[in-house]
Amino acid sequence: MRKVLITGGTGFLGRHLSLKLVQLNYCVTALGRNAKVGRELMQSGVNFAQVDLLDQEKLNSWTNGNDFVFHCAALASPWGKYQDFHQSNVIGTQNVIEACKMAQIKRLIHVSSPSVYYDGRHQKQISESAKLPTKFANHYAKTKYLAELLVNQAYSSGLSTVTLRPRAMIGPYDTAIMPRVLRVMKKGWFPLFSKGESWIDLTCVENVVEALILCMNAGPEVDGKKYNITNGQPMMIRELVEQLSHDLKIRPRMVKIPYSIAYPIAGLLEALAVNHEPLITRYSVGLLGRSQTLDISAAKNELKYTPQKSIEEGLRDYAAWWIKSKEAS
Repeated sequence: MRKVLITGGTGFLGRHLSLKLVQLNYCVTALGRNAKVGRELMQSGVNFAQVDLLDQEKLNSWTNGNDFVFHCAALASPWGKYQDFHQSNVIGTQNVIEACKMAQIKRLIHVSSPSVYYDGRHQKQISESAKLPTKFANHYAKTKYLAELLVNQAYSSGLSTVTLRPRAMIGPYDTAIMPRVLRVMKKGWFPLFSKGESWIDLTCVENVVEALILCMNAGPEVDGKKYNITNGQPMMIRELVEQLSHDLKIRPRMVKIPYSIAYPIAGLLEALAVNHEPLITRYSVGLLGRSQTLDISAAKNELKYTPQKSIEEGLRDYAAWWIKSKEAS
């Protein structure tokens, strides 16, 4: 029986990956900070340990004896202090790499982010070889890039690695993207920048899980490579909001706001925010007002990745889970 370790195992992606691998009869150990979710995972047959990735000794201990490591843990937010992002995304990744080397792991599968591509302009069909910006959009994007550099170095020193850049994951247990969208929608309105005609790529979390498993099982020809992952179904922001509104039974009024006005307003809100995340950030305005779609041909050709769940199904699943969770709370 293959033994796998998942960092960020109590997070959105790590939770889905843990449960899927257990169903496939892997011996799964999930590391995470959320003890409540950890207990739920244990009821499904997942081994759980409440481990901080900054604790190298404990991380080494739990990594030892495993065959593969999926590094899903990250501080993912458009807002926060740089030091927090650096500790979680850079130092945490370095510690995971050291643990993998000591345990002689067969392969480290690293989850990065396409936020490293964002440069404030419309970008369509971005490939993995695209030139990255000299200045990153926020602390999250910068530290995910720095983490990728560490993974590159680890590969150069002999560790088998594969990196995924999944775009805008959706599904049950999402704590990053949809909650922020809903926070705005529940105020009774939703801003449409660029008339809501910007294109966005989304990815059902189940499809990302399948891509991660493909990375684990692929041959040595994928070593050291990076792959974009999306559903391959770009859609306009306006279409996304309309479907989400329908599925959630929330009817916000869609308000068209020129990008040239929204961007400086978001900057002002950021300047006024001291101890809280502003309602909208310049990065959020950019995500909603600038097209960004990814080329996933490399993943299709080399990993044999084929998205199984459609965006429509993913949004319905999320809406059903959200409604059910609200009724239970």
